[in-house]
Amino acid sequence: MFICLLYFSTTHAQKKRPIKEAVPLDSIRLSDPAILADKKTNMYYMTGTGGLLWKSKDLKLWSGPYEIAQTNPNSWMGQNPMIWAAEFHQFKNKYYYFATFTNRDKIIDTVAGNKIERRASHILVSDNAQGPYLPMKDDIYLPVNKPTLDGTFWVDKNGKPYMIYCYEWLQNGNGTIEKIELKPDLSGSIGEGKLLFKASDSPWSREKDAKGNDKPNKVTDGPYLFKTGSGRLGMIWTSWIYDVYTQGVAYSKSGTLDGPWIQEKDPITPPNFGHGMLFQTFDGKWLMSVHSHKKVEGKTVRIPKFFEIDLSGDKLVVLKPYLP
Repeated sequence: MFICLLYFSTTHAQKKRPIKEAVPLDSIRLSDPAILADKKTNMYYMTGTGGLLWKSKDLKLWSGPYEIAQTNPNSWMGQNPMIWAAEFHQFKNKYYYFATFTNRDKIIDTVAGNKIERRASHILVSDNAQGPYLPMKDDIYLPVNKPTLDGTFWVDKNGKPYMIYCYEWLQNGNGTIEKIELKPDLSGSIGEGKLLFKASDSPWSREKDAKGNDKPNKVTDGPYLFKTGSGRLGMIWTSWIYDVYTQGVAYSKSGTLDGPWIQEKDPITPPNFGHGMLFQTFDGKWLMSVHSHKKVEGKTVRIPKFFEIDLSGDKLVVLKPYLP
């Protein structure tokens, strides 16, 4: 594995943040919260949009935020890329940081008068859960001329690693979820992306068109894969029911990434929760991490929350909010 060691810049280093201690989860403002339960350190690590890290021993009180994501300013990302929807994944004795990077100074397309910025899912690497996470080769995992986001990780039955990601609706008008094979050390991609399903395949997400007619929502957001106790392959993902952020689930009929993916009729979380991921606590309990939206002093903030889930059967079942 070749790791670029020169010309790193720590994202948002211009504004050094003070480290806070003993912060309750519901006091943290964070979109797309993703958890790594790291058995090597017996700590929980949380990241998400912003490229920062929080850590906790009990999921109740957290310290942070720590700067952990470093990028190459000479790469396509530019000097100070935006970071969205970051996730930790441990694989072959390394820790990988899947995240969406946006270079706002590069415009790749204009659709319906909207300028589309250079945005793509990408992967950083570290020897430690707490980072720092550094670039590998300056590979381009996904097409330059397509805005992609919310990349996540899966190793299929064939043992091959894949990135699963969204091709953004801003360009294609009907967001998709796709897969692309990764190199064995995750330092780049192999071949081209393949469609798994479209936003319009959802029976539960809705929006109004320009004439006020009801239709499927165009947004695909936050895919995350899992297996049930029966071995069934599933994927949670998020869209909208009009103005309400909502999470649903699909299951692969073949048991592989190629599907076909059958969408469940109804959402699986309460209204206003989404962009979920799943993790197991050190005592074996399965939890879902999501965020909700709330207006505070006229601004929308996003708050992380955990739900207890049951994976023992043939389907993922959301049980109740988790209170550590």
